[in-house]
Amino acid sequence: MKVTESFYMGEPLGQQHQTLAAATYNRAQLLLAHSGETSLFVPIRSMQYLAVLQAREFLFVDGMGSRVVEVAWRHFRPSERDSLDAPVPFELVFFRQDSAEVVRRLHGELRRALDQLASRHALQGAPTGQVIPFRRQRT
Repeated sequence: MKVTESFYMGEPLGQQHQTLAAATYNRAQLLLAHSGETSLFVPIRSMQYLAVLQAREFLFVDGMGSRVVEVAWRHFRPSERDSLDAPVPFELVFFRQDSAEVVRRLHGELRRALDQLASRHALQGAPTGQVIPFRRQRT
């Protein structure tokens, strides 16, 4: 079922360079790819936030219904890392003065929320394949 959501973004109050743990970035991209959609909605219940994940941007919205973006992680640059387990650089943009504490918590809480989403996805059953034995023909 397709759902259209609108979110509003004010003027940025600041931005800074940060890195995201490879495990979090990789899990997010994998879940997004498996969803078959351009956006993936991930509730972060412990913070009452909603993460809206897209390939090049993660938006964080107060989950209490305001629909206003409070923090954005943009311009991920996975090609700049030396290995798949190296952190991914990105631009952090914040839209509230008190975003510093929220940003600190988001790194860990997003990872936990992605892990929960992945475990629910696994419980629903991923497509399975069949292994066919290879038999050599004698000549």
